[in-house]
Amino acid sequence: MIELLQYEFMRNAIFAGMLASIACGIIGVYVVVKKIVFISGGIAHASFGGIGIGYFLGINPIFGVLPFSLFSALTMGTISKRSDVPEDTIIGILWSLGMAIGIIFIGWTPGYAPDLMTYLFGNILTVPGSDIYLMLALDVIIIGTVYLLYKEFMALCYDEEFSRVSGVPTEKLYLLLLCLIALTVVVMIRVVGLILVIALLTIPAALSRQYTSNMKVMMYLSILFGTVFTITGLILSYYFDIASGATIIIVMATAYLLNTVLQKWKMSSESISES
Repeated sequence: MIELLQYEFMRNAIFAGMLASIACGIIGVYVVVKKIVFISGGIAHASFGGIGIGYFLGINPIFGVLPFSLFSALTMGTISKRSDVPEDTIIGILWSLGMAIGIIFIGWTPGYAPDLMTYLFGNILTVPGSDIYLMLALDVIIIGTVYLLYKEFMALCYDEEFSRVSGVPTEKLYLLLLCLIALTVVVMIRVVGLILVIALLTIPAALSRQYTSNMKVMMYLSILFGTVFTITGLILSYYFDIASGATIIIVMATAYLLNTVLQKWKMSSESISES
């Protein structure tokens, strides 16, 4: 491990993994508890349009993803709350529309987009220092917002109807939560890419939920799990020369499945001993 830290790209990769784990550990808990995994995936894939526009304009694609993902989140949330159109239909339309816009703008861009795949499937080993500062700033925004509105978000996730009757502005909070998901997607693009973003957003949070129902503890555990799994996947991908984003997801999924089997085995063992 010490040997790996002598390389700047590896230090950047570890910082990026930790920053992504913080964002996912906090927002992923809301996604899992509120059961909005599908809309999170829709925001992530619609953001591909921002990558295409960023390439076309000749700027860092992440700066194209940031406004595009926020726009997608607000559009999905507003239409699903204020129209009779089913939420999954809106997600499917914006998901495919964002991908189509991205492909068209990339096609209009002169030359070849050499690192496009790093935005689709992620490559944590290529994260530049400038992106680290951007990820850090987005993490600060996410932490600050959740710290100020923790109780309101908890009420929204556990009983939205009662919160609305009690005078809580649930629609505004819901749109704000979707915007935080959009910011988290931007943070994770370099780590696992748009295609695998759902896994990093849900697996650490789902794993932490198997140990506690306290939302704050879930967030701390989720951050810890995400950091450990990301660094483990990073080390394995380095030594075995395989795709980093995919390796991180496989490590997470394997840990989740093993823990689920272990929990089931413990429950069955306890029920047998009681009988």
